[in-house]
Amino acid sequence: MAVEDAGVSFDPGNPYERPSFTLGIEEEYMVLDPTTYDLKSHVNLELLSKGRVLLHEHIKPEMHGSMLEIGTGICNNTTEAKFEVTKIRSIVAHLAQQNGLRIGAASTHPFARWQDQEIYPDERYKVMVEDMQMLARSLLIFGMHIHVGIANRETQIQLMNEMRYFMPHVLAISSNSPFWMGMNSGLKSYRSKVFERFPRTALPDSFSSWREYESYVELLIQTGSIDNAKKIWWDIRPHPFFPTLEIRICDLPMRVEETIAIAALCQAIAAKLFSLYEKNLSFRSYRRSLLMENKWRAVRYGLDGKLIDFGRQREMPARELILELLAFVDDVVDDLGSRKDLEYVYHILENGSGADRQLKVFKETGSMEEVAKYIHTETMSGLFSDITPFIDEFKAPSDEAIAEKMSSLRSENSSE
Repeated sequence: MAVEDAGVSFDPGNPYERPSFTLGIEEEYMVLDPTTYDLKSHVNLELLSKGRVLLHEHIKPEMHGSMLEIGTGICNNTTEAKFEVTKIRSIVAHLAQQNGLRIGAASTHPFARWQDQEIYPDERYKVMVEDMQMLARSLLIFGMHIHVGIANRETQIQLMNEMRYFMPHVLAISSNSPFWMGMNSGLKSYRSKVFERFPRTALPDSFSSWREYESYVELLIQTGSIDNAKKIWWDIRPHPFFPTLEIRICDLPMRVEETIAIAALCQAIAAKLFSLYEKNLSFRSYRRSLLMENKWRAVRYGLDGKLIDFGRQREMPARELILELLAFVDDVVDDLGSRKDLEYVYHILENGSGADRQLKVFKETGSMEEVAKYIHTETMSGLFSDITPFIDEFKAPSDEAIAEKMSSLRSENSSE
């Protein structure tokens, strides 16, 4: 199997050439009923078709009909990324309201049942359900993916190896899924455990080189395990088709400021580790089994727990280690132009993650519906009330987007 067939072909270039560290952000939104705040399918409504007219490939369906995925373009810095996310969220929220719906940003819905959700009529989702069975049907979770521009594949692998250490810290900050089907899960990131039921998830192993990673992908394809590298769903991975390192461990935050702060932190970690890499220095590498101990702590306790400092070989409060992480990356932040956006992490540390705030609302009201309303209110915070200035700013649809749209229309017509 040729490497390009695996979806991992790039000119290796110079591994010491400074990456662009551009940003791209994907978010998956809940579609909500405005009265009950339960999830509601958009499949038989015009939300998606209208969204594609305005947003083209920046919006697409997900497997469940009550979910929409959006993606920014390539952003040079966090200022651009914040504007893009705010703009796209605003347009999606406006279109949802036109269709008598609302949107919400959190990684699990407080009380919706996966058994009640409609599957979007698309062949790829049909194949996924056939392959994964109940694991796919029950995947009623909403995530955020952050793409950091790193074109050189060897650099991607080396930075992925080292960034793995900090992924539990990032998850603790983003944790925003404490409830599942009307129950308090007892976890701050229940989404993480739902997704880990899938194969090829969680934190990856360390790879000595890009070639070793290629060999891994080629073996999986050769043995019929996957058909391309997109079926590798690790918490951090080289993107199969884009020149980016993709961070996938995060829960979906409610507020735009949280999304951008977490993206800024991931970008800063990559830039800091590269600054060591180009000096022939490196952050100490630890085996996956140890790092997964910290991931579990982030899943269970979020910011309120303790993470293990493996250098000191002792556990420490998560907030304290996150403050140390912010100090660690501080010398690259101004070059990235992200200081103002990154500083919102301090606000999260003081006021709690999304999970902490959801739990507070439930403690005060005893109502899952009130939690869902709170999610919607927080999601709408800071959005533009007037979207007309932005409608013409999005580029024309690509051939791929047009083909996907036609495929979806055919699927919708055949299901009538």
